[in-house]
Amino acid sequence: MKTDYLDLAKQVGQITREAGAAILEIYGTDDFGVEQKADDSPLTKADKAGNDVIVAGLKNLSLQAPIVSEEGKDIPYAERQQYTRFWLVDPLDGTKEFIKRNGEFTVNVALIENGRPVLGAVYVPVTDELYYAAQGEGAHQEGHGQIKAAAFTLQDTNLRVVASRSHLNEATQDFMDKLTEPEIVSRGSSLKIIELARGSAHLYPRLAPTMEWDTAAAHAILSEAGGRLVDDGTGKELVYNKEVLRNPHFIAYGAVREGQLSC
Repeated sequence: MKTDYLDLAKQVGQITREAGAAILEIYGTDDFGVEQKADDSPLTKADKAGNDVIVAGLKNLSLQAPIVSEEGKDIPYAERQQYTRFWLVDPLDGTKEFIKRNGEFTVNVALIENGRPVLGAVYVPVTDELYYAAQGEGAHQEGHGQIKAAAFTLQDTNLRVVASRSHLNEATQDFMDKLTEPEIVSRGSSLKIIELARGSAHLYPRLAPTMEWDTAAAHAILSEAGGRLVDDGTGKELVYNKEVLRNPHFIAYGAVREGQLSC
């Protein structure tokens, strides 16, 4: 029987909501159990709790696929490169935002097929916002219907450019300097890409490191909302399941009217 990917996206969305509930239980305590990973990024009890809920939930779905998660990513590439379909999970994107208690953290699950995100769910626990998409089925916000990226040209004035709270570097500033009176929008985690998908911002230059699980779910949603997320070097859509699970520098944008993203 053919899989209904939109229904599957809704089911995955509910799994992210359950993970969000587990995360919020810890968010409301005084002990986050913060540890430092090998790359010096923080890890909390909430990352682990969210991951456990997601893994259990995905294993109960009718569609079964391997799971690659930020909190369980040590799968040898010799094995992983054989995957034509797999779940890509970031149980808590924006751990720094979580620790700061600013609410701008998300739960992210994507389905990758042949290197492309074909389904994604992003849940924002603090505001109870759920976004999901499936290839060919549009992008949706639960309770609000379909969402669309904003149409624009790069010559427009006052374009809303999303910048990370933690990563506003010289290259990003150079990019913004080529625009006409851009307005800076500061958001944490995958919410930066969601801002584009819901039409609240236009551009997100990420000229700093990210990992595949940071972008995959929101990338699926942005694509279905009419936007793109491309390698800054090649102009091609990001691909997933590379040997090293690190993204190149990229530009995400809404429904830009140019064929190529350049300033």
